[in-house]
Amino acid sequence: IHFYKRNLQIVTTRLLPLHCSASNFSRISMSTTNGNSGKITIGTHNGSFHCDETLACSLLKLLPRYADAEIVRSRDLAVLDTCTLVVDVGGVFDKERHRYDHHQKTFSHSMNSLDSKKKWVTKLSSAGLVYCYFGKEIIAHLLGAKTEDKLVEKVFDKVYENFVEEIDAIDNGISTHDGEGRYGISTNLSSRVSHLGPNWNDANQDFDVGFYKAMELTRTEFMDRVNYYGKVWWAARDIVNKSIQDRFKVHKSGKVLEFEQGGVPWKEHLFELEKENDLSGSDGSILYVIYTDQNGMWRIQCVPLRPKSFENRLSLPENWRGVRDQDLEKVSGIEGATFVHSGGFIGGNKTREGVMAMVEVSLKNL
Repeated sequence: IHFYKRNLQIVTTRLLPLHCSASNFSRISMSTTNGNSGKITIGTHNGSFHCDETLACSLLKLLPRYADAEIVRSRDLAVLDTCTLVVDVGGVFDKERHRYDHHQKTFSHSMNSLDSKKKWVTKLSSAGLVYCYFGKEIIAHLLGAKTEDKLVEKVFDKVYENFVEEIDAIDNGISTHDGEGRYGISTNLSSRVSHLGPNWNDANQDFDVGFYKAMELTRTEFMDRVNYYGKVWWAARDIVNKSIQDRFKVHKSGKVLEFEQGGVPWKEHLFELEKENDLSGSDGSILYVIYTDQNGMWRIQCVPLRPKSFENRLSLPENWRGVRDQDLEKVSGIEGATFVHSGGFIGGNKTREGVMAMVEVSLKNL
């Protein structure tokens, strides 16, 4: 046991191995303390760890007021009672007291039950609880925005739906499907966090080293996701909106969008903007987008039925699928045609005129 003094607080902790770095996280793994004397502490359980509490701790430490908080890993309720915040342990959910456990029988909250404006009904883990109450503030801080900005609200929703909800579901044992899945997924963040702890037959059963590696991993991936949705995905919204307004300049049907470059994450924006512009339904819905790829070749891509669907509103002609180059030119009668994917969702041409000819033929299948 090593004793040290920090900010007039004496705590007990095991020394980190010399090869291990705790990164920017302050570390305490303890069973006793002489009181926090005003020091901000985040309590969670010791021993084996999961993705939800490591993410919950790293989320809180992204806020300036908790950046220097000490992590207290203990199951001793007397120790946890001294902590400023407690996550994933203690058997209490109480927002006012900053207690964020989800294991008690009385807990059944989802994002929707805590905020009726949100659609998600997956039971929350400690990560989801912390994200529910601190997420917008964290996102605003990371993006240099105000919590009331539309950007923050949109990024909050996207990060929950595409990052945090998965962690909530896995921690609560909620499958993505009913019955037996076609294949298993073992590379998600929760799985990778689980591999950071010691194996059952390792001589050294120190879980603390892996816990702080997991905090670093979850923090990095969360920040990457926020930066993507806040700086990449959101920036595409204006491009998609302008293309919708200019769609009749591209084709008289108004069913084709043109982007100045490829790589624009357009699908989810398109579905949302269609609703805002009252373009839903067979008469108004957009069927294709065209753009150039990184090699300057033109592409035609089908709009899916839903943002993540593999089905299209109108696929490319069946007799084009899986055909390339000169064979495709013969089958389609279109000069410069280079390929059509066997799934019929995307094709290519050497010129804009050629790709528009592919549009014309494809639209005849309506």
